[in-house]
Amino acid sequence: MKKFTLTITTKNRLEKLKQTLQNISHILKSEDIECIICDDGSSDGTYNFIKANYPNIQLLKNDPSKGYIFSRNMMMNRVKTKYAISLDDDASFVTNNILMQIDSCFNRNPKCAVQAFRIFWGLEVPKKIMTNDKTCRVKGFVGCGHVWNMKAWKSIKNYPDWFVFYGEEDFAAYQLFKTGWEIHYNPEVLVHHRVDVKSRTKEKDYSMRLRQSLRSGWYLYLLFYPLKIIPRRFIYSLWVQLKLKVFKGDFKAFLAIVQAIGDLIINMPRLIKNSNRLTDEEFLTYSKLPETKLYWTPKD
Repeated sequence: MKKFTLTITTKNRLEKLKQTLQNISHILKSEDIECIICDDGSSDGTYNFIKANYPNIQLLKNDPSKGYIFSRNMMMNRVKTKYAISLDDDASFVTNNILMQIDSCFNRNPKCAVQAFRIFWGLEVPKKIMTNDKTCRVKGFVGCGHVWNMKAWKSIKNYPDWFVFYGEEDFAAYQLFKTGWEIHYNPEVLVHHRVDVKSRTKEKDYSMRLRQSLRSGWYLYLLFYPLKIIPRRFIYSLWVQLKLKVFKGDFKAFLAIVQAIGDLIINMPRLIKNSNRLTDEEFLTYSKLPETKLYWTPKD
């Protein structure tokens, strides 16, 4: 039986997906891995391309689109192997022998539910890829590159598809912490995420991304934080956005903030119903964990 499943969800980004599949072709040839791709309602020929050129990939399709988180849940619940690797359609592995590195890390850390990979964000592969980072326990993981122990996935609730985009990894991280599982940063596996972070503020979907990011953070406050902490955290979060964006003339950010507050109000009944708060002691312990490793930067 195969040990690994690679999962990728995509929508109308065929050229990015083609490059990713080409970059990881050597991994897909391994006898120990299978691949699931979910085409979330693409209109650019993605489904037909994969079907014609990658017959060994298990291909799923949402028609119409059901959303990124819905697609990730659907793929994860189809996984039959021991581990599930999640990769964005615009990301690929730089490290060789990733399957061996992943397996070794899980064997060394039996309580590990998710391995968070070392991720470089940029359009070109970094010239220097070596690091002195060490494996350690962290608060959370990044969606574009990580791997699940499927025993842990099956022990908690699915990602909340009503979040739509952003925040689902932290939702899982809080649940894992509550049930005694751990998340470990594994720097032995380097992922190249082909994204120019600075240019995102100039893209058409900037306001929507900010709205989704803000509301997911506020959702998490209401779902998991001790009640007495929530008002202070919410006010501070709001003030930071106003100070760093709105007061400097970013009116798209102001619109995103207003819309995110509206989303929060609309979903309040659902948030109260699904709350699973950390106790004061649990929150203190969780707060002391090292932060999620979001960005890795090569050192001279």
